This record gives sequence, C-alpha cells and structure tokens, in this order.
Amino acid sequence: MTDIWSPETKYRIWFEIEAHATDALADLGVVPKEAAATIWEADRNAPPFDIARIDAIEAETKHDVIAFLTHVAERTGPSARFLHQGMTSSDVLDTCLAVQLARASDILLDDLDQLLVVLKRRAEEHKYTPTIGRSHGIHAEPTTFGLKLAQAYAEFARNRDRLAAARADVATCAISGAVGTFANINPAVEAHVAAKMGLTPEPVSTQVIPRDRHAMFFATLGVIASSIERLATEIRHLQRTEVLEAEEYFAPGQKGSSAMPHKRNPVLTENLTGLARMVRGYVTPALENVALWHERDISHSSVERYIGPDATITLDFALARLTGVMDKLLVYPERMQKNLDRMGGLTNSQRVLLALTQAGVSREDAYRLVQRNAMKVWESDGALSLKELLKNDADVTAALSDAEIEEKFDPEYHFRHVDTIFDRVFT
Repeated sequence: MTDIWSPETKYRIWFEIEAHATDALADLGVVPKEAAATIWEADRNAPPFDIARIDAIEAETKHDVIAFLTHVAERTGPSARFLHQGMTSSDVLDTCLAVQLARASDILLDDLDQLLVVLKRRAEEHKYTPTIGRSHGIHAEPTTFGLKLAQAYAEFARNRDRLAAARADVATCAISGAVGTFANINPAVEAHVAAKMGLTPEPVSTQVIPRDRHAMFFATLGVIASSIERLATEIRHLQRTEVLEAEEYFAPGQKGSSAMPHKRNPVLTENLTGLARMVRGYVTPALENVALWHERDISHSSVERYIGPDATITLDFALARLTGVMDKLLVYPERMQKNLDRMGGLTNSQRVLLALTQAGVSREDAYRLVQRNAMKVWESDGALSLKELLKNDADVTAALSDAEIEEKFDPEYHFRHVDTIFDRVFT
C-alpha cells in the first residue's frame, strides 16, 4: 500500500499517462509515430526517475508537472517536445490519483476478503454457543456468539460491496485539456489512455474530475472504519474483567502493564478504535473538496496529498490487525453460560409476559405481574429465581400452570431460528 503512494510509483504513472496519450496522438496523426516510439524506447533504456533532480527543478519552477516533464525531456531528447500536447496538469494529476485509488482499493478489497473468511469460520465455530444479548449494556435475552459474528460478517460483506462500488466510481480518466472542452485534444486520446490505465473516461470534466467521486470514496473508507470500531468495541466490552466472555490473544512473554503484572489489556482493539477515528477524520475534508471554484482551483490538492496515502494505508493496517484479532480471539463459553445464569432467569421475562397475554391477561396486567417478580430478582442480584417467584405468585398461577411456567424457561427456545439467520447471511 505504501508503495502505491511513493514518488517513484507516482512518476511512473505520470509517464505512462503521458506516453499513452502521445501514442494516441500519433495514431491520429497529430505527432510523429517515431517520436511516440522514441519516448517509450528512451524510458526503457534510462535509469529510474531521479527524484532529487525533479525536486530541484520544481524548486525553481514551482510547478510539479513542469518539473517532471523537464526531467523526462532530459532523459528522452528532442522527441519529448511531443509530450503533453493539448493536455493540462490536472489531466495527469487526476488520472494518476484515480489509478492510485483503484490500486489501493484492490488491496483493501483483498483485506476485506481475508477478514470475511475469518469471521465466517469463527461464526460457524460458535454458531450455537449461548451467550447473553445486551441492550444498553444490560442483560436482555439469550443469543449465540455465532450470531454476533454473523452480524459482523454481514456488515463487512456490505462494506465490501460499498468499496467495490466506490472503486468503480473513482476510477475515471480525464484527458480533456484546459476547462475540459477537448479544444486542443481529441476525446479519442482520453479513451485510449483510460483503456491502457484500467479506467473509464470521465463523462464531463471541468479540467478536474468532479470531487463528488472522491468524497464518496473516502466516505466509504470512513464507514468501513466505523465497522472496524464497532467490532473492536464489542471485543473490548467482552474482555472487561466483570464480563470476560472473550479476549484478545495474549502471547507468551507479553506484558499488559508496566506496573501491574496481572494485567491483560485489550490493546489491539483499543488501537483499532483510535485508527478508526483517524480514517473518519479524512471524510470531512473530502466532502469539502467537492465545492471548487468554477471549472477548477487547487484547494483540493493539498488535502488529497494527505488523505490519499494516510486513509488507505491506515485502513489497510487496521483491517489486517482486526483479522488477526478475530483469528486468534479467545472465547470462553463457560463464562458466557455463567453470565447467562447470573440473574436468576430474568432473561425469560418476555416469554412469560406473552404467555400471560395469550392466557387472557391484559398486556398491562401481565407486564405488572412479571415486572414485580423480576424486580425482586434484580434487587437480589440474581440470588432469587424468577421462575420460582412466578410459581408462588397466585395472580400468575391463576393463568399459567407450573408446567407452563417451567416451559417458558427452556433456553433452547431462543435458538430456534439460528439456522435461518445463518442461511440469510452465508447463502
């Protein structure tokens, strides 16, 4: 990923854009075919681009594309005068950025594929591992750890689709000249360069490719980062000492604290939370880049020199780190069951509520009957049993038999549709 944003790669892409455009101009008879061939031949026989030399020229010209073309002329000779015919700097810069973002997308898509493989494997491994579902951080009803991971899989699968669409949207080529009218260059040149560089022609450019494309791309990276944080935050909560249902792998010899030898901290997922904040931080500048003056200005340029490399490299690292965390995640089913059993069966309150309404009790009365017993269990910190309290409540037993109450505490009831959900996610 870093290599995509290196000066060497950037100048190689710039050269290919210029040389392919010259080939197309030669086919149109605008420049000599021998000149176009000489440009490629000189490049093959020349040493790599001299970054320091280009920088030195730019220090004088104060223009990066002119500095590059001057250096190419030094390597190529007289035929170099046919480069950049009818083009403007943005033709090179914007088309290059499109190539870089497309290549970065390919790496990120591969990252997502690897993460999805791990999430699917761990979801299937824990498909029927019971755990407590929580809302507001409070025990709600039973679920399975596999369903938690299936949700993450579905979310990242959507993110993959979003990124594939954003890649297609941003991979456009503009070789349309000053203010985008093709006044001094044939549209066929743009089509040729686009085909050679793996892009599609921009339908209408204004000397620059419209930045709504880039805004959507970086917004998509921000959404992916938020999904990373969502899963990282789940792991961080599950690793809390009071919960300890899952935790990051703790390697032999690893240390958790400089002061407290007992500590095993969720440092990787905490790191992912911070990285997600950084990637999302690049979204607003990308959105603000959309509004440029008239046909162009360069207020977007300095922004993109930062956010292009930083956002893609950071997200690449974060996805790889998350994949490693989930691959080696330590899962504790016994602790999950212990937490499930901790609150005296409160997680079955809805089943009893519904059974009472079906037995003819109004919903308001049914809620009151269940809640008054549930609050006794809550206030006992799970020492009392909701099931036993209900069996001893005359108002409840007037509607439900002991056997009917007992049946409402069957844990398997909550997992009847796990297969259905998995089929939705994975098939």
